[in-house]
Amino acid sequence: MEKIYLDYAATTPVDERVLEAMLPFFGQTFGNPSSVHTFGQRAEAAVETARERMAALLNCQSKELIFTSCGSESDNLALRGVAFARREKNGANHILISPVEHHAVSVTAEQLARLHGFELEFLPVDEHGMVDPDDLAARIREDTALVSVIFANNEIGTINAIAALGAVCQARGVPFHSDAVQAAAHLRLDVQALNVDLLSLGAHKFYGPKGVGALYVRSGTPIVPIQTGGGQEFGLRAGTSNVPYIVGMAQAFELAQRDSNGDPAGLAALRDHLIGCVLETIPDARLTGHPSRRLSNHASFVFKGVDGNALLTMLDVAGFACSSGSACKTGLPEPSEVLTAIGLPREWALGSLRVTLGRQTTAGEVEAFLNRLPELVSRARKA
Repeated sequence: MEKIYLDYAATTPVDERVLEAMLPFFGQTFGNPSSVHTFGQRAEAAVETARERMAALLNCQSKELIFTSCGSESDNLALRGVAFARREKNGANHILISPVEHHAVSVTAEQLARLHGFELEFLPVDEHGMVDPDDLAARIREDTALVSVIFANNEIGTINAIAALGAVCQARGVPFHSDAVQAAAHLRLDVQALNVDLLSLGAHKFYGPKGVGALYVRSGTPIVPIQTGGGQEFGLRAGTSNVPYIVGMAQAFELAQRDSNGDPAGLAALRDHLIGCVLETIPDARLTGHPSRRLSNHASFVFKGVDGNALLTMLDVAGFACSSGSACKTGLPEPSEVLTAIGLPREWALGSLRVTLGRQTTAGEVEAFLNRLPELVSRARKA
């Protein structure tokens, strides 16, 4: 049978319009943007045009946008680059993050603490995974090097009040970073309105190619490179520019942001229908994440007494591709840090399921999934 893909938070298919924009730069316009001859100049022009297009959508200057290989690299550059720069500049040694960050942030912050002597503190979150701006205000310090809070959570879909959190950091003069990798496909990203100093993006989450990302860095933010060599990306990220992928990311970002103020695919209605049916038809099921402040395509649950990985295998055999949370964590025998942070006991947290919809998802596919899920959860409980 034909498989039904319900894992758009893990990755998305490349939009045909994006692929069309990329193709000339694999062969016809193949130069190295660092070369001075005509071939290089054409490639450089393509990169800078892409930078300007994305900067205009983000409401920032083009020189404030750094191209990277992915969202994870953008997170790494933000945390390491700012932490080291701030410590060198004024001795700041304290890092504040939420306990529900993507591993690209949390593991990086933990390594900065373990190997480089930074003091790492985790902000409290409520049962939905949200950070309260008052809690941030109470914990931010004069020696805080930076604060990082995820915009929209990859596992549970919760959307944080980024603008309010950023305002707290601005008032205290502390750089504020947000991982917006999941948010970019669904939410308007205006870095001025959001009060962020750094913002991470990854193209493959919004129908662009895998292997390319971006980091917005507000002008004046102290930051040092973590990948050194050439002078590419204003000296902040050495390496030959991936021209076709950068072009593709700009095209994909433009398409995503154009649709971000509405819900052209009707995903929110499909999501709400899916959530309602699951909670009505399956006993001992809970929604994870905020009931309303969540991504329009995101439904996530826990089922008491279920092995989430066993359920995923059953779903795959039945023809449905889903996730137990982050694709980066699938397969771990322990509950994810996100589910533990929001207070779920082990017997619930081990039975997680994430269902994420996309542009290609149909009402019929959702119904087919809902028709099979109760039986598969019941089988998983008996296994």
